[in-house]
Amino acid sequence: MADGARPHLEVLNRDLAERPEARSDYARTRARVERYFDDTATDTWDKLTSDAPVSRIRQTVRAGRDEMRMMLLSRLPADLSGQRVLDAGCGPGVLSVELARRGAEVVGVDISPSLIGIAQTRLPRMYRHNVQYHAGDMLSADLGYFDHVVAMDSLIYYDAKDIARALHELEFRTSGTIAFTVAPRTPLLMLMWRAGKLFPRGDRSPTMVPHTHTGLAKACREIGVRRMLRPVTRVSRGFYISQAMELSA
Repeated sequence: MADGARPHLEVLNRDLAERPEARSDYARTRARVERYFDDTATDTWDKLTSDAPVSRIRQTVRAGRDEMRMMLLSRLPADLSGQRVLDAGCGPGVLSVELARRGAEVVGVDISPSLIGIAQTRLPRMYRHNVQYHAGDMLSADLGYFDHVVAMDSLIYYDAKDIARALHELEFRTSGTIAFTVAPRTPLLMLMWRAGKLFPRGDRSPTMVPHTHTGLAKACREIGVRRMLRPVTRVSRGFYISQAMELSA
């Protein structure tokens, strides 16, 4: 990241600090997500992101996530040697390991300490010098600067303004690609979402917020995001439906 970006980041952080209401909705949603994963869903996501047997519904979610993970990786260089990459909302660390295999210096961050514990336990010894895991806010400026950022399914619970603010903060600390996913606003997903049938009741997560590219692009322009927001690919596998997007330098 060029030194010239640092003053912009300092101004942005100072502005946000002076306007706490700008992050109040984000903080409330983040707290709900943390409670969900630490109190309810840790075991579910531990199994879902492993080879453990799961139900047919969860098999479709697992297959969809595997496909989306490879799609997001395809947006980054095949050789990431020496490049610093943020895995924002890393969960149990599956994507972090794939980034490390490409040679990246990975910072994996998740709001759930329980999922970070699983990620640390699973991390192969050969990649322990490549990957650092942290429990906390994926937007924390203390994490530093990055060559690329990947946020797979970690922004799906936030509204357009919160996602735009997140991208605004990250773009000043990222010299390359910011690739992320959202829940797409499709007729089928909206119907399932309104009916409360997207996930089994016992495993239901905080409410996902479906988005369109047009709506997110508008929110990004209004908040001051400089780069162009581009839709990439949609993955639909049974109960998993997700849209990849990116901000490119």
